Amino acid sequence: MNTNDPQYLKRLYQSWAERMAENPEMGIEDMRSLFDEWSKATTEPEGVTYKTDQVGGVDVIWTLPVDADSSKVLLFTHGGGFAVGSADSHRKLAGHVAKSLNATSVVLDYRRAPENPYPAQLEDSVAVYKALLESGIKPANITTIGDSAGGNLAICSVLKYRDLGLPLPGSVIAFSPWIDMELSGETLALNLETDALVSGEILHGMLDMFIGSSATDNPLVNPLYADLSGFPPLYINAGKVETLLDDARRVHARATEAGVDTTLSVVDDMQHVFPFMAGRAQKADDEIKKITLWYNALSS
Repeated sequence: MNTNDPQYLKRLYQSWAERMAENPEMGIEDMRSLFDEWSKATTEPEGVTYKTDQVGGVDVIWTLPVDADSSKVLLFTHGGGFAVGSADSHRKLAGHVAKSLNATSVVLDYRRAPENPYPAQLEDSVAVYKALLESGIKPANITTIGDSAGGNLAICSVLKYRDLGLPLPGSVIAFSPWIDMELSGETLALNLETDALVSGEILHGMLDMFIGSSATDNPLVNPLYADLSGFPPLYINAGKVETLLDDARRVHARATEAGVDTTLSVVDDMQHVFPFMAGRAQKADDEIKKITLWYNALSS
């Protein structure tokens, strides 16, 4: 394995795109098997163990760095258009982040579309969050975190917690979040030639499975329509060449307008969810270090 390969993720995405193009009738199970290859981009973090479990009735994988502060938990919702991806495809990424933040991470195998469309994913996030609170974890010590569709869930989960009157988590981290269910971002077109994976066509397909004919301006699926006042500190990142760059920029702008302590990191030449290359690409490792500095400063 070449552990110094900043273009690995791009080549992996290109291979997926080629295989999907060769099999336009690819079924959801085959697509899920394809996207579970996401884990190949991430090296195995040293000093991290894993535990399969159920939390709040939801299947999860715990990532447990040696000597981590068990009172701090990252509630990790994986990406994959709400339909593919899994706790297993994301456990190594979650492990790298948890190790750097000196926390544990609980990676949700939330129910996926199309078998379980919206709001099943939010319901699973709520169930896990309530269970963490009931176990004695302080809300200020919980961070919702996710990538792509999981980045959407990391943000929208907090809005749902607020609607339910629950205490809010201490912080939120979103990698390349898919925010706009109306697919109106300019970079969907401007970066189409440089993004090796995400296109409007793919997003439309995922959207049909996730919310169908439901309102695309529902704040619990599209936080560009949400009232973000009082939202926890928010860290957002994106690759500069990806099609969802505008989603990251616009939710950051909406948060800023609402007075949220929000940080946006856009990294040159990087693809969708580039922190997946943790341990393999310097820019991914540097980004996790930036997140760690941000996270530590919140409690200083």
